[in-house]
Amino acid sequence: MASRSSATIVPSTSAGTLAPQNLVALADPPVRQIDAAVMDYFIIELVNTLRASAAVATERSKKIEAEMVEAGLIPAPPVLPPQPLKKDAPSARDSTTSLNSRASTGGRASVADEAEEAVRTRLEAIGLHVGANFTERLCRDRPLFGETLDAIKFICKDIWVACWEKQVDNLRTNHRGIYVLQDNSFQPVRRISSWEGRADAIRRAKLYAVMPAGIIRGALSRLGFQTTVSPEITSLPQCTFQVKLPKGT
Repeated sequence: MASRSSATIVPSTSAGTLAPQNLVALADPPVRQIDAAVMDYFIIELVNTLRASAAVATERSKKIEAEMVEAGLIPAPPVLPPQPLKKDAPSARDSTTSLNSRASTGGRASVADEAEEAVRTRLEAIGLHVGANFTERLCRDRPLFGETLDAIKFICKDIWVACWEKQVDNLRTNHRGIYVLQDNSFQPVRRISSWEGRADAIRRAKLYAVMPAGIIRGALSRLGFQTTVSPEITSLPQCTFQVKLPKGT
């Protein structure tokens, strides 16, 4: 049975450290091996659990809002007129299904869309926390990165190896604040499939790329670089992340 380390981190062996041995042991705990598929199954259950949790939280929020409207504490939300259906052939981004859902909800996002967005928000928040903590540990004995490219290379090598056991397959940049990281066999989406076909499998896989995007963003944030990270999946198991720095950075 295959096994992997929870993090590929070399413990410090400096004899000149002033920290007591018990604190050093806390900073560099012994490496523990786990089954290779355990983390993949854990992420699957994590997404399913957050989906159920987000649905409950959304329903509770709507119930509280309705009670406050009924009590006159807040104004009722405006009801937008329904959007007319397009007669032309729908595009992939503006499907008939989405038009129908907007029409039936008065132009507002459907309940399913709201629940999906809530799951994405929670997954990204978890990723931000994980990425920041990984970066603190991996960069404990390193100097600060002065250049953005050096920080991106750190993500492509150290963070990728620690989280997903390999380095990024391809790194591209336009030298104007946009970096594209491509993994041709991205571990979190390798096992995803769907009996409904390739398009549905890609749709499902996109949700599993949200937490890794949060990890990348959290790691760069802890290094002092505020970015936006956009994952893109067009062909499984390949995954691409676009890292964009604000203008003027």
